[in-house]
Amino acid sequence: MHPDLYNNTNWIEEDMALHPSIDIKNVKYPFCVVWTPIPLLTWLFPFVGHMGICTSTGIIRDFAGPFYVGEDNMGFGNPVKYWQLDPKKVAGGASIWDQAISEAADVYKTRMHSLFFDNCHSMVALALNKMNYDNKQNWGMIVLAKNSLIYSHYISWGAWFKTYIPFFILVVIACFILGGSYISP
Repeated sequence: MHPDLYNNTNWIEEDMALHPSIDIKNVKYPFCVVWTPIPLLTWLFPFVGHMGICTSTGIIRDFAGPFYVGEDNMGFGNPVKYWQLDPKKVAGGASIWDQAISEAADVYKTRMHSLFFDNCHSMVALALNKMNYDNKQNWGMIVLAKNSLIYSHYISWGAWFKTYIPFFILVVIACFILGGSYISP
């Protein structure tokens, strides 16, 4: 590294201007994949939820239903967790990032939503494939779900509780209904 880089902090300021930070209060998650629970479905399976991808400025895009891609208003509420991606892993930077998301959204505005085969995860995968994120073209629902589970960060303890408490309540109710025979030895 050139010695002048250590003495010049302008590159840090320029980098921060190009890559704004996450702003949970204003629901802005630049360069992130975001996730929120789906009522009833997430209560039964806490790892299943609704996914979106954010532009370089933090605007959320999500395939929320047949022929509909939301903008900055996720189909099932604000994100409870996010997985921040590295914009340096996209050749062409923020402009290619945003272009890929826009193109994926345009494709999904013409598609019927299918819970199991062509859903919000599919749109996020298409965007990542179009931008060739991390030099990969194999982004798909399963890979995204796995990586989101591993790399995502909850925005707060309250967000974690919003995801898991309904599941735990249902488990307790099921145990009482079944007479507790599966709890005691």
